[in-house]
Amino acid sequence: MRTWRVLLIVIALVCGSATGFADAGPIPAGPPNPPALPAIPALPGIDIGAVQRWIDAVVPAPPIVSPADPIAASPGASADLARLQQAVMPSAVGDPIFDQWPPDLAAEVPGAIIAVRDVTATAAPVLVVPVRQVLLLKFRTTDAYGGASFATATLVIPAANWVSPGERPVVVNNLAIDALGRACTPGYTLAHGFNAHTNLGDDLPPTTQLAVLRGYAVLIPDHEGPRMAYAEPYVAGHAVLDSIRAVRNLRPEEFGASRFAMHGYSGGAIATRGAVALIGSYAPELTTVIVGAALGGVPVDYRMLASSMNANLASGIFLAATFGVARERPEILGMMNNLARWAAISPLKDTCDSVFAPIGVLMLPADLAAKVPDALHSPLADRIYAVTVMSGMRSPVPLYVYQGAQEFWIPARGARDYYAQQCALGARAVYRNVLGEHLIADALGYPEAAAWVDQRLQGIPAPDEC
Repeated sequence: MRTWRVLLIVIALVCGSATGFADAGPIPAGPPNPPALPAIPALPGIDIGAVQRWIDAVVPAPPIVSPADPIAASPGASADLARLQQAVMPSAVGDPIFDQWPPDLAAEVPGAIIAVRDVTATAAPVLVVPVRQVLLLKFRTTDAYGGASFATATLVIPAANWVSPGERPVVVNNLAIDALGRACTPGYTLAHGFNAHTNLGDDLPPTTQLAVLRGYAVLIPDHEGPRMAYAEPYVAGHAVLDSIRAVRNLRPEEFGASRFAMHGYSGGAIATRGAVALIGSYAPELTTVIVGAALGGVPVDYRMLASSMNANLASGIFLAATFGVARERPEILGMMNNLARWAAISPLKDTCDSVFAPIGVLMLPADLAAKVPDALHSPLADRIYAVTVMSGMRSPVPLYVYQGAQEFWIPARGARDYYAQQCALGARAVYRNVLGEHLIADALGYPEAAAWVDQRLQGIPAPDEC
């Protein structure tokens, strides 16, 4: 989704709709959410169960070979699932800060610094704004099942001194990584420079650049973790919160009293939603540190997305996201048929969305990758939906939620329900309907969201429209 956003966002910025971290007027509400694009109808007389059995009869099971440098398996995984989980992990990129699983990780507290690298020389040309220093951080975090894990994040410090009262504020820019390979992360590009996997959409909207020019530091988490668990909200939420802890641990004299505010759209909204849901239980000390979170194009209810994104042009993204969640929740891997297992250990496991998103033109239904009929309505799927929706978890920090009123792949009803639920739980929140579907809403909804974040970092109390 990220690379397709670029042209639409540029048009919106050039036309003057995006003013960065400045005041912006309200966006008018759009019409009711349209129906989802239709999926390919089931062919009459086709027994999907028979097709699945035929696939496993014709396609042999792939060899499951453990990698030379294995990643720790998820807690509770059976021996067979643990081997399969190892086999589908992302390949090493040749950089130990991204590749190596530290020994004795469980002995560290979440947010503890494991490694720091100055990447200013490679990051500055990518960022194209004046920076004093850019640091790549590796820190301890927590996986989807509560086990010890690690993550990386990049801290960008502006060249200009901070002259306003208080410590320099920090924008947490949760980018829509939407990828399965480690080289697709913003941290890898900032550490190694532009490469074939660099996503140019990481800088559109130019949240990092606008924040740096405003004098704010920027924290960019690689929130999919070492397993590249695309779309897993607990992994992403833990990684975001622990990246904030890591910055405060690394530079307490500079950022120990700073305000932090988050922004994320689409895949970045998954990370932002996960983070705000987990603050109270996982990082309560950050309740007064994080002053707000803006999230748009919000994928909240995966049960809803199983209807709106399966077997249509969005199916490449949907299948990749399902696989990303399965990397942390290997019980999903156990439902894959032989054909899906071959794909899962193939080079596809290291691709960015520029590769797997176009696969949507095939409009493949998820059942072609499963062992059981109607896998998206199975008891296991129901358990995954129930866990990942993070129901009943109130955000203790103010929220700004925005969504395209004409969304069809990520229906606006999910974001509206999320807003209503947060209000019912007692959160402070604002909701904005934005004209357009997912891509247009990204561009048109950004200005007011950026202004809202800016006001929180200035210390202006957040409005509450619940």
